[in-house]
Amino acid sequence: MISAVVFDAFGTLVNLQSKRHPFRQLLKEGAVSGRRASPDDVRVLMSNPWSLEDAADQLGISTSPARLQELQDDLDREVASIVPFEDGIEAVALLRAEGVRVGICSNLCEPYGAAVLQAFPDLDGYAFSYEVGAIKPHAMIYQSICTSLAVSPGELFGVQKEQIAMVGDSLKCDRDGPRAVGMLGFHLDRSGRGAIRDLVQFAKLVIEARHTSMLQHG
Repeated sequence: MISAVVFDAFGTLVNLQSKRHPFRQLLKEGAVSGRRASPDDVRVLMSNPWSLEDAADQLGISTSPARLQELQDDLDREVASIVPFEDGIEAVALLRAEGVRVGICSNLCEPYGAAVLQAFPDLDGYAFSYEVGAIKPHAMIYQSICTSLAVSPGELFGVQKEQIAMVGDSLKCDRDGPRAVGMLGFHLDRSGRGAIRDLVQFAKLVIEARHTSMLQHG
């Protein structure tokens, strides 16, 4: 029986309405000033609790105070534009009414965390990459959300311990990554072409599966 459900944040539970990409712009500023970009830059940004100014300092990116303020203004506008998806609000309510533990597991930079918590406060667990120190699909972040939810995925001596389902808009991070650590992973395709088209549909599938399991073991 599914005892907990984990949601991705951006593109799944919350919508970023004004996309300005200030951290990406900061990396471009570094390239302009002669800093050599690293393929590890995005992972480093999302796995450390840095503000925009911290990121510039830590990565050795030189830019003028005026330009840094412009980027900060873009960041503030972007964060202010974060709103929950209506189907996310309904899905969380349906699952919690059913007694399912609900959490969020997300790759994000530190300034975005407060907006996610404001949109979905008081859930049973959270695992944000900048706090965990690892980004999806690294096993550490899935293990962190399971610990936060007090659930244990996978099998022990061939016996299924608990079933934890994760859903999100990334095949790699929200379907395949969770499956690699013994969770159930599902891909949300808001275009309507995939099996999971919205979160209410997903929540009802979870609830139906729980009821079927209860009947089988009742």
